[in-house]
Amino acid sequence: TPVVEVGIDIPDATIMIVEGAERFGLASLHQLRGRVGRSDKQSYCLLYSENLTEKTTKRLNYFCKNNLGVKLAEFDLANRGAGNIFGTEQHGFVNLKIANLADFELISRTKTAVEYFVGKYNIKDWEGLEKAVQKYKGERISRD
Repeated sequence: TPVVEVGIDIPDATIMIVEGAERFGLASLHQLRGRVGRSDKQSYCLLYSENLTEKTTKRLNYFCKNNLGVKLAEFDLANRGAGNIFGTEQHGFVNLKIANLADFELISRTKTAVEYFVGKYNIKDWEGLEKAVQKYKGERISRD
């Protein structure tokens, strides 16, 4: 992660140059773009790529036309994949047996159902579910 992405505030900065833009996720590019244009001066975010494939061009064009971070994240998820949730790969598609992480409506409905279940029931009353959650916590969540 570029250090500039995490909150450096230089209001007079007017130009951001990103080399190898194809290697960044759209959310990261959005954070970088947000480091300029913090004053009343005209600002520019210039993206350079030495590997302009059709897919890269599509992604970068979408980025140039959209300013909402959530839309950029949804586009990247649908087009680059979520990566390996339990590993180190930062992009690529996950082979889930029953879900598609780019199906945002399904994710929203699932979240609502889980919130309802957790609010109505005590997980300790569901022995099999509690064991599965404990196993998941122990095996799947990486430790620092």
